[in-house]
Amino acid sequence: MEQTWRWFGPDDAVRLPQIRQAGASGIVTALHHIPYGVVWSVDEISRRRDMIAGDPVLGLRWSVVESLPVSEAIKLGEGNLASLFDNYRQSLRNLASCGVTTVCYNFMAVIDWTRTELAHGLPGGGTALRFDAVVYAAFDCYILERAGAEAEYPDDVLNRARRWVASASEADKDSLLATIMAGLPGAYDRYDVPGLRRMLARYHGIGREEFRANYARFLREVVPAAEECGVSLCVHPDDPPRDLFGLPRIVSSADDLQFIVDACPSVANGITFCTGALGAGHQNDVPAMAKRFAPHIRFAHLRNVSKAPDGSFMEADHLGGDVDMVAVVKTLLKEQSRRRDAGHSNWRIPFRPDHGHELLDDIGRGTHPGYPLIGRLKGLAEIRGVMTAVAAIGGLPM
Repeated sequence: MEQTWRWFGPDDAVRLPQIRQAGASGIVTALHHIPYGVVWSVDEISRRRDMIAGDPVLGLRWSVVESLPVSEAIKLGEGNLASLFDNYRQSLRNLASCGVTTVCYNFMAVIDWTRTELAHGLPGGGTALRFDAVVYAAFDCYILERAGAEAEYPDDVLNRARRWVASASEADKDSLLATIMAGLPGAYDRYDVPGLRRMLARYHGIGREEFRANYARFLREVVPAAEECGVSLCVHPDDPPRDLFGLPRIVSSADDLQFIVDACPSVANGITFCTGALGAGHQNDVPAMAKRFAPHIRFAHLRNVSKAPDGSFMEADHLGGDVDMVAVVKTLLKEQSRRRDAGHSNWRIPFRPDHGHELLDDIGRGTHPGYPLIGRLKGLAEIRGVMTAVAAIGGLPM
């Protein structure tokens, strides 16, 4: 498996030489400065690619795009989308012409990954990302004041949510909104509460089936172009894998993944297998899903979560938490071996250590939420150890 690392570009506090020190050779990045829906030009792509590969001693390459964003209008199925589909297809062709052929994206409406706390304290002083179901309900029902929201929560959660709001200062409420928006590192749309209400209103009348239809249309429009130019598109699961703010989430379960691969059968229509996003859902048996969808996995995010019965969860150590990481790694290595034996040229599956704890000298350094240097280095080292052991025992290629 190719060891990769998410890098947010030249403004990232984590530098390319440090990524090489961590042991990664593939870079996962995106052109966050380009607005959604605008073509990624060959010049812009080449500039980023050459920046990554500029020091031959480091031996780094741009391995995966994360993400080539899908415009909100496409998700909404709103208006004449021909130019947006054309632009997406052209960006795929331009990436392929520059040698970048694995493209991660998501189909989450309005907001990306969502947490209620970016620095939950750990023993010894480290911090972790956390999603608190009660605090989320407090925001949804009593700050956002979404119509009908209270009917979606049990009484116990609502009672605790009311107590949280009653004790929260305006600064606490503002901080919570900023935290909820933090999952969008390259987004141009960040909302205040009235703006979020207006954005949610645009989705009025779009339920699960309508949203699925819009997604299937997107796949039909772009997957043939991806296949033609040798690009592997790989959708990232919803994070968390549950409806949020009344918006349908349709990449959250095994049934959802099956719908996606069936909606447009193609080698170019693949999955980013994120053990943390899927692992946050009580309905998901992550190792079983890895086995079921192994032929469709083009990229992997390996991280772990610890869940609570009320729907809360926290980022755990990469080899801790509720997901059997060893079982998942074993499945990915076996799938690699199958691809190699079948004669596939790109048989290695790129993976990256996803969200890490903020530890040691990273505390207060100002890295992107969830993406500190040391916590991810620790996770990569742990996963590398699992890979080495599993490969040796099973006679599998790494």
